[in-house]
Amino acid sequence: MSGWIAIAGLGPGRETLVTPEVSQALAEASDVLGYIPYVARVAPREGLVLHASDNRVELQRATHALEMAAAGRRVVVVSSGDPGVFAMAAAVFEALEQGPPEWLSLDIRVLPGITAMLAASARAGAPLGHDFCAINLSDNLKPWALIERRLRLAAEADFAMAFYNPRSKARPEGFTRTLEVLREACGADRPILFARAVSTPEEHLRVTTLGEASPDMADMRTVVIVGSSRTRLIPREGAPILYTPRSAE
Repeated sequence: MSGWIAIAGLGPGRETLVTPEVSQALAEASDVLGYIPYVARVAPREGLVLHASDNRVELQRATHALEMAAAGRRVVVVSSGDPGVFAMAAAVFEALEQGPPEWLSLDIRVLPGITAMLAASARAGAPLGHDFCAINLSDNLKPWALIERRLRLAAEADFAMAFYNPRSKARPEGFTRTLEVLREACGADRPILFARAVSTPEEHLRVTTLGEASPDMADMRTVVIVGSSRTRLIPREGAPILYTPRSAE
């Protein structure tokens, strides 16, 4: 087959954080597919068709991309951050597994990007400097009971924790419960970072404690990072530095 698919991460927002590998794939593409705001980040040009769609049709989008590649198109499926972290790479491979056998001969590449949690961690210091985990707090694709169990186990294991999709307008109660669970498991003094729209003009970082945190500090453009018991705060003029030492003792 002459067509191909690149599943690409556009990074957290700033153009300079898009990798050269991703930029090259976009320059060669005939079609770009993705969630509406992510496709909007791709500059239109002659010969390029942009296919923007809603964020709840990931499997359909992936199937469409595979169909176009099988027909000889050069397809880039875009996600923000990294496509393998709560994003489109898994959806494409799910569609591939369910699709016709001939799709298995397609040229499919996953092009990594800078994730929102890594960009947020870098802006704050190094809160993910030791063992950590990432949890998607959206209950669209998994039940809340599973999210709560993972929160408690991660706290018990003393991971630093990075949370994606913390608080939607449709279901704000999930993040309220998240903070309650973390206060029970970690105590009120544990540091928490709210990093909104990192690397964009709307960037806003706030470091506080679980005891002082409130649900309205987060929305769907916010990455939330909760430190481990080892995470430290260095006060200084301007923004403090939040970091987790690499030593376990």
